[in-house]
Amino acid sequence: MRLFIAARLSAAQAAAAEAAQAAFRDAGVRGNYTPAENLHLTLAFIGEYPDPDAVLSAMESARLRPAVLTLEGMGAFGDLWWLGLRDDPGLAANVRALRHALADADIPFDRKRFTPHITLLRRAEPGPYGIPAIRVPPLSSPIRRVVLMRSDRGKRGMIYTEIGAREQE
Repeated sequence: MRLFIAARLSAAQAAAAEAAQAAFRDAGVRGNYTPAENLHLTLAFIGEYPDPDAVLSAMESARLRPAVLTLEGMGAFGDLWWLGLRDDPGLAANVRALRHALADADIPFDRKRFTPHITLLRRAEPGPYGIPAIRVPPLSSPIRRVVLMRSDRGKRGMIYTEIGAREQE
């Protein structure tokens, strides 16, 4: 199973992300757009791992703090375009706690530096007028649940399925 730990966006944040995607489309930007139901913030990417129960146990053992997601800015990793998030001490602490819990349980995960973002599209190709300047409102929402997701390749892209969750305190 291909697994990752994530935080979901609020309805208002998801709508803002979809509006940014629509603005890109309107500007002629082509690429593989993230479906609305797949918009999320990855907290820890595990990859191929056969035991989701072990991951859920690790998630339960992590000491999580209150954290807030606030939309802020846009960015790119090459041809992957994303919606940014404001720095939040609780979010950074929670990512560290989750990664420590995974490491303590000998569960492998991607150890790249955490850059909080929501992927809007992959393989982006700017439209005829270049990269459009799109502003997204700084919508904030507390993280209420941390979820373990399974990722499967479908006929029309990736299908994400929630396997389990941990409620925030």
